[in-house]
Amino acid sequence: MLKAIQAYLDLRRATGFAMSNAEYLLKSFAAFAAERGQMHVHAQTAIDWAALGPSVAQRDARLKAVCRLVRHVQIEDGRHELPPTNHFGAHKRRRPPHIYSDAEFNCLIEAALRLGPKGGLRSLTYASLIALLSATGLRISEALKLTVADVTRDGLLIRETKFRKTRLVPLHDTAAAGLRRYLARRRPRSNDDPVFIGKHGGALRYIAVKETFDRLVRKAGIAPTARRRPRLHDLRHTFAVRALLGSPAGRSRSGAHMAALSTYMGHVNIYATYWYLEATADLMRDVAAAGEDYVFDGRRS
Repeated sequence: MLKAIQAYLDLRRATGFAMSNAEYLLKSFAAFAAERGQMHVHAQTAIDWAALGPSVAQRDARLKAVCRLVRHVQIEDGRHELPPTNHFGAHKRRRPPHIYSDAEFNCLIEAALRLGPKGGLRSLTYASLIALLSATGLRISEALKLTVADVTRDGLLIRETKFRKTRLVPLHDTAAAGLRRYLARRRPRSNDDPVFIGKHGGALRYIAVKETFDRLVRKAGIAPTARRRPRLHDLRHTFAVRALLGSPAGRSRSGAHMAALSTYMGHVNIYATYWYLEATADLMRDVAAAGEDYVFDGRRS
């Protein structure tokens, strides 16, 4: 079974998936099955192994990892059994994002510029980072991995990101100018230096950024609601929603706009971009209105 698992992992990695967690889970399952003397996937064994997870969500994730493997290996060997995918009845729910208003964004920048120590680089670092995330929709991990060499005349070179893909992210003139001002103050020593640095001169760490951002949210007076707590990642959501709200009229033009946005944001497929339609009431109202026009008036928008 391990040979089949390795072939599956190699294929998935060749298409851009990291598969680190999947490798851990599948090798754990293979060891569990081997203890029962089984060389092929048995549905009940997969369920028994997945049931060892501490929560419903984790049990569901463990079983689904095996199901994805079986769909692949069954093509060459039908002796593998496909377990029931929804055996544990888990329902994945995405937390609704907080979409920052212009006023809230300005308050975040102002709070960042007040960070101490006075006269130090920290305040400008966080203000520049937040502004860049808002202007580009980058993942925070992508922004923190940027080096000086990645800042080019044509935009930001984002190297081997979440799906091991490299892409070029063009910058608006104002965003490019802001980044140049920060780097002029930052005065990097080489092109290999990280763009955003912490107090000891090394690359900013995610946990430090998250903790600081959460404090900035409170200082900016951005209050959480019952279902939506403002998060760092919501800057990316805000960028996507604003881009979609600015989508051109016409089904063919809006479809091309959606595809371009998916590429710009580094999504592995366009379905990840479509989720932003579901996440925002304004966008859903636009979709509903277009649907009503199409059904009742025969107009295609």
